[in-house]
Parts: sequence; structure tokens; C-alpha cells
Amino acid sequence: MKKILVIVGIIIVLVLIGFQSYNGFVTANTKADATWADVQTQYQRRYDLIPNLVSAVQGAAVQEQEVFNNVAEARAQVGSITLTADALKDPQALANFEAAQGSLTSALSRLLAVAENYPTLRSNENFLSLQSQLEGTENRIAVARKDFNDAILAYNLKVQTLPGKFFAGLFGFDSRAYFEVQNPTVEQAPTVDFESLRN
Repeated sequence: MKKILVIVGIIIVLVLIGFQSYNGFVTANTKADATWADVQTQYQRRYDLIPNLVSAVQGAAVQEQEVFNNVAEARAQVGSITLTADALKDPQALANFEAAQGSLTSALSRLLAVAENYPTLRSNENFLSLQSQLEGTENRIAVARKDFNDAILAYNLKVQTLPGKFFAGLFGFDSRAYFEVQNPTVEQAPTVDFESLRN
């Protein structure tokens, strides 16, 4: 009788640990998805600001058509890539997404460099406001990406450490990919070298 009670007790403990582990995986996974939604929100904010910024600069810098075309192409590339919750588990999908975002960041940097060559534009209140919003958006993107990676770290630790590792395999939870910047300069807001533009 004692052996039966001990076995039943062990089974109950394992079931409770299993429930707790499963709930922990679901919570961490859901938090990672929610933080990814924040990343996408900030990228969407930048994506929506671009037409206004281009319009503001285009009026003063008509001859800089190549820069405008590059921004339009990079924006179109970004607009064509969507990541579902399932795609977030694919490191290559994240890399493709970040590569497109990096191209857009680079194109915006060149656009801002062009804008700085036009004194009347630099003093325009609307342009300055757009430029400030874009800079703020780049900072928000960096924070959102860090929060996403922190959520992925917490999730992956649950999946990869014991006893979670055992239960993760049992319940079908796998490690998830981190958001890695493909171009080292992309992780910072665009910078402009004004001196080289004046030479």
C-alpha cells in the first residue's frame, strides 16, 4: 500500500510540474509574440512616415531622383515582407526581414543627407518635425528589438534548461531565433556626415 501511495504521489508531482512547465512555455511564448508585435508597430510607424518625409524633401531637391527611387524601392521591399508568428521561429526569415529593414535605414540616411544640402528645407518646421519623428522612431525600434530579444531569451531559457527541457520536448516547444542585425551599422539610427557632403 505504501508503494502505491509513493508512486501515486510521484505521478501527481510530475503532473503538477508538467502543468507548471507547460503554462510557463505558453506564457513566455506569448510574451515573445507580443514583443514582436511592438517591433512591427515601430517599423510600421517608420514606414508610414517615409512618404511625408520624401514629399518634404522632394520639393526642394528635385534633381536628387536616384535617392528618392532608392527610398521608394527599399520601402516597397519592406512592405512586401510580413512575418507570421510561425515565421518568427525561422532564423532565415528574421534575417531576410532585417536585411530589408537595413536597406530602408540606409536609404533614409541618404535621404536625410540630401535634405541637409538644402538650407530652406533645413529651416522648414514640417521637415524638422518629420526628421525628429524619424529619429525617435529609430530609437523606439532599437528598444523594441531589445525587448523582443529579452523575451526570446526568457523563453529559450525555459526550453533549454531542466526540467523545462524534458517537458518542452514532450509538449513540442522549440527554441526560437533571436532578432539579429545583419548589417552592423543598421543597429544605430542613421547618421549623416555633413562635412563630406559640402566638399
